[in-house]
Amino acid sequence: MRGMAKSVYTCRECGGSSPKWLGKCPHCEAWNTLDEGPAEPGAGARKRFQPLARAQPVATLSEIDAADVQRTPTGLAELDRVLGGGIVPGGVVLIGGDPGIGKSTLLLQALDALSAQMKVLYVTGEESGAQVALRARRLGLAGQGVRVQAEINLERILATIAAERPAFCVIDSIQTLYSEQLASAPGSVAQVRECAAQLTRVAKTSGCSLVLVGHVTKEGALAGPRVLEHIVDTVLYFEGDTHSSFRLVRAIKNRFGAVNEIGVFAMTEKGLKGVGNPSAIFLSTHGAPVPGSCVLVTLEGTRPLLVEIQALVDGGGGSPRRLSVGLDRDRLAMLLAVLHRHAGVACMDQDVFVNAVGGVRIGEPAADLAVLLAIQSSLRGRALPRGFIAFGEVGLAGEVRPAPRGQERLREAAKLGFGIAVVPKANAPKKALFEGLEIHAVERIEQAMEIVRGL
Repeated sequence: MRGMAKSVYTCRECGGSSPKWLGKCPHCEAWNTLDEGPAEPGAGARKRFQPLARAQPVATLSEIDAADVQRTPTGLAELDRVLGGGIVPGGVVLIGGDPGIGKSTLLLQALDALSAQMKVLYVTGEESGAQVALRARRLGLAGQGVRVQAEINLERILATIAAERPAFCVIDSIQTLYSEQLASAPGSVAQVRECAAQLTRVAKTSGCSLVLVGHVTKEGALAGPRVLEHIVDTVLYFEGDTHSSFRLVRAIKNRFGAVNEIGVFAMTEKGLKGVGNPSAIFLSTHGAPVPGSCVLVTLEGTRPLLVEIQALVDGGGGSPRRLSVGLDRDRLAMLLAVLHRHAGVACMDQDVFVNAVGGVRIGEPAADLAVLLAIQSSLRGRALPRGFIAFGEVGLAGEVRPAPRGQERLREAAKLGFGIAVVPKANAPKKALFEGLEIHAVERIEQAMEIVRGL
């Protein structure tokens, strides 16, 4: 019927559209990502003949002036570390995390600290101004220079930004905004994409540093189209268990700094406080060494961290389980096969559970050696000596490959008082550089097992 409104199905991953529902997106081939929504009005028929645009001048890459960007510290050292040193004029940051993890608290603290040196604006679409003020009082923030607007209409927000001319602005959150130019509801793919694009355009033209707060899906990814992550300069993820007092802010994308950098915060009654020595929260406080525990020196961006890897090997019967928390489960299965084939340690009829203490997620292969040593320690019921660390990648042939920046890892372990290290031979220093640290260099996994048995 002519009077009925047409619908269009839009992919929440790539933003592509389809006139009918499909199980797989025809653009990005993702499954079950098409959502129904009203079709947007067309812009009208295009003219058949359009005048050609004039060519714009181009520059040679070697002649372009590439000066370092100016940064303004936020007053929160851990947040500055993740951002690469501070906020950048015209930079757009997207931060996502689970509900109640502390996104609004962290940004409100940053706004209050920055208000002493620049004009700031906090736009809230999820709370009223009174609720924001109540949180600020609870955190002990003065808030004298923080301007607040409770609004979800994009055009009004843009008018406020033009009138206030803030140097730093927070939009909490992008999923609550809507533009009058579109007929779809707030939070839809079209609205999120259009609102983010217009806000980014304003930030680039005015030089205002902009932070967009985004919702996450049940899988932990940022909700909305993936194009949202492409148009911003920096993407941060807020990680951590709401039942724990520690939070991690991780940089996934950063055009102005290093990626995979993390900031560690502790949630207190007065808000989020930076943790100067994060290795302390990732190490369990055992009164005496226990079987199944091995300390790993991992790298998160430019920061070496000491993380305890725990393993529990128990009788599993006919269908043993392999479960890992904080580490890749498929890699665990591969390491167990290497352990059996090249070191003669069989876990075929055993349940194997591996955990990274503190809720940290370890993605680098340098954790392989520590995982295997923890599994062997639990299987034999014999604890590794106190002050023991290990790192190194293990290949399918049983070789122990070097880890990047091994000297920095050993320096961090020596600084914290560790005395024994099993590392790849390529990472071992040629002379004694770390006083009090006994370093055992290995080339194969069976050599590492023999060294551990003799300690």
